[in-house]
Amino acid sequence: MEFPEDVRYTREHEWARLENGVVTVGITSYATDQLGDVVFVELPQSGRQLEASKPFGVVEAVKTVSDLYAPVSGEVVEVNRALADNPALVNQSPFGEGWMIRIRPGRVEEVQQLLTHAEYARLVEEQHS
Repeated sequence: MEFPEDVRYTREHEWARLENGVVTVGITSYATDQLGDVVFVELPQSGRQLEASKPFGVVEAVKTVSDLYAPVSGEVVEVNRALADNPALVNQSPFGEGWMIRIRPGRVEEVQQLLTHAEYARLVEEQHS
């Protein structure tokens, strides 16, 4: 399983990509493999303030329901509306079209405190051993 190098990761299997001062957030391919087919995604409204490491939504899959955790603190500036009609995008393209929200971070340095792709790969390996 490959994990892109241009994103940072949480221990709860979310990813965060910082571009032009905005952080795009989704769940990793490992998370989608563990969840199974995603059938519903509950996301916050634009304008909501999020706190790092606190739940911001829910992903419901055939196997289970799981909370989504904010990788950074800040304001939700965009929500992926396509997921309402096609939640399977999360499985099909977890690091692309299956993104969930975009956050304007209160502190950009929070992104650098997340796991690198190598650290995340080790975490996943440890959880499988």
